[in-house]
This record gives sequence, C-alpha cells and structure tokens, in this order.
Amino acid sequence: MNSTIDFFSIDYLQHGTPAQQEVFSLLKDSYILELLSAYSPVLAGTIPIAVDVPGSDLDILCSFTDSVVFKQTVTALFSDEANFSVSESEIYGHACVVANFNKGGYPIEIFAQAIPVREQMGYRHMVIEHWLLQQHGDPLRQEVIRLKKEGYKTEPAFCILLGIEGDPYLELLKLEAIACP
Repeated sequence: MNSTIDFFSIDYLQHGTPAQQEVFSLLKDSYILELLSAYSPVLAGTIPIAVDVPGSDLDILCSFTDSVVFKQTVTALFSDEANFSVSESEIYGHACVVANFNKGGYPIEIFAQAIPVREQMGYRHMVIEHWLLQQHGDPLRQEVIRLKKEGYKTEPAFCILLGIEGDPYLELLKLEAIACP
C-alpha cells in the first residue's frame, strides 16, 4: 500500500486487495459517493487500509452544515435500500447522523457530523492506522486482522498490539503529530 494514498479519491481501491476492488466497483456502479458529493464523502475504516474481515462495513464519512437537511437527504436517497435506518446521536460531544443500509452484499454506514471530514475522528484514526501499518508492515496488519476476527474493533486492536493503554479512540490521536507532521 502506497504511503501517499489520497483517501478522498477511491482510485487506489481498483489496484488493491480483492475486497478493495469489489468495493471500488460497488461504489462506482451505485454512485453513492456522487450522490453524497455535497457532503464531502470519504470511504474510511478498515477496507481502505486493508484490515477488513468478512462482514466489515463500508464506512462513509460526510460533513454537513444542517443535520436535518442531511438526514432528509440520506433518507430520500437510500430509504429504499435493504435494512435502511437513520439515527442521531452524540459522540465525544459532537452531534452526528448515522444512516445504515445494505448494498451489493455490504453493510454501509454513512456517518456525518458538522465537522470537516479531515477533522473527524474516524478519518484521523484511519490516517494514523495507515501510517502505523507503513511503519510496522504486514506482521502488524495480520495481527490486527486476527484480533478483529476475534471480535475486537479496529482502534482497540491497534492499541492492544502496540501496548497503548487508555481509551483507544483518544490515545491513537496522540500519535497524530508523528503520523501526520
């Protein structure tokens, strides 16, 4: 995996793992990212950094200025998809809208906040995890995948393997100054 991936373009997926290539085709054929283009969508999570396991979802991060309009938009666009749901909650003090549905054999989660995507924790975690995989290579990737198959979430898996204690979602961000100078 190239260390200079532009996660804002999915082109890198077409030359990646079989799962990445499948996701590239699904996203191209379904126009999901184009339909969400007003909200700066970015595929994030495990598939872009190739630590996905069977059943991994497609995490699409978005940024909105009005949560009501965003919720109405995703409902209008995707409510006919299998297992569609939309909800609002708060994570680490920030309101978010989450829409879930199934498409092309994948669970899809659209996660949006009134925060630019580059500043959202999910995006920042992915960039840091990508950097860690560049530093530690395939042995770390295989161990993260092993822990994920045992039921661990991605951030806790990285922290366990690297001996990082505390809240994994906050502790990983402490590596940002090194990973993203």
